[in-house]
Amino acid sequence: MSYFKITLIRSGIGLPGKTQGVLAALGLRKRMQTVFHPVTMDVAGQIMKVKELVAVSEVDRAMTKQEMKESRKPDPGYYIESAVPR
Repeated sequence: MSYFKITLIRSGIGLPGKTQGVLAALGLRKRMQTVFHPVTMDVAGQIMKVKELVAVSEVDRAMTKQEMKESRKPDPGYYIESAVPR
């Protein structure tokens, strides 16, 4: 089963209440928040209502919060290959 990965890019502040309601129905509250929804016609219709505010991609499976946190973690910038003999 595939999922929509929906990320809120632009805020809904100042937009009509109907648009803010769609964002709330999708579970998007803060900018850069990401949610996963199964691919259905209902969710696709909601995405089309707020297409200017969100970034959408289709993924094979929904990621957990821990997996999302690990994917955002940057590389340390260095790697320790082995300890220096003393």
